[in-house]
Amino acid sequence: MAQNTGTQLNAATRTEFGKGAARRVRRAHQIPAVVYGHGQDPLHVTLPGHETMLLVKNPNALVDLQLADGGSQLAVVKAVQVDPVRREIEHVDLVVVRRGERIEVQVPVRTTGEAAPQTVVSVESGTLAVTAEATDLPEAVEVDVEGLTAGTIVTAGQLSLPQGVELAVDAETAVVNVSAAPTAEDLEAELAEAEAEAGIEKDAPESESAEGDAAPEGGEGSSQE
Repeated sequence: MAQNTGTQLNAATRTEFGKGAARRVRRAHQIPAVVYGHGQDPLHVTLPGHETMLLVKNPNALVDLQLADGGSQLAVVKAVQVDPVRREIEHVDLVVVRRGERIEVQVPVRTTGEAAPQTVVSVESGTLAVTAEATDLPEAVEVDVEGLTAGTIVTAGQLSLPQGVELAVDAETAVVNVSAAPTAEDLEAELAEAEAEAGIEKDAPESESAEGDAAPEGGEGSSQE
């Protein structure tokens, strides 16, 4: 795996704090951030909005921060706070790292290939904990499900990890589960069970005699012409 040197971002020192200050920063198309770790005092900075938005699309992105005093700092994106309505980035947390240092991160799990027909592939956890050098963090862990049949469980220990990447979870941890696709009868049974639990009662169908026209009072031929 080629060593990642990190994406360079200019980091301006931030001296104002609070919601009002953060709003002013975002109006200026900047993003508030904090850099911490390795026993250093937290460093509050602002990052360029557009470049940061592109960067954080990649999990555990490595950043080469260009600081206002002329120095630089290598860091990994740890957390991103996003406004739930506007979907704008509100704040970014970064953790200081050193070249050659091994760190633990959560990486996304992705499946490739097609399992056997009439099966459903379930990813038991969207991420997997691994350790790797800070400059060689994998973007994802891929699980090949090609041709897998119902009843197959892929565990963490069965995965092919990139060189230098090691598991940080038990090897028996289930990562992907392949099960039989539900039949129409299964779906109907699940629906009936859910309705019963919710207290929903279906109306019994009316009998044919009830649906038919009732005979005129007095029987046939009772009407007078």
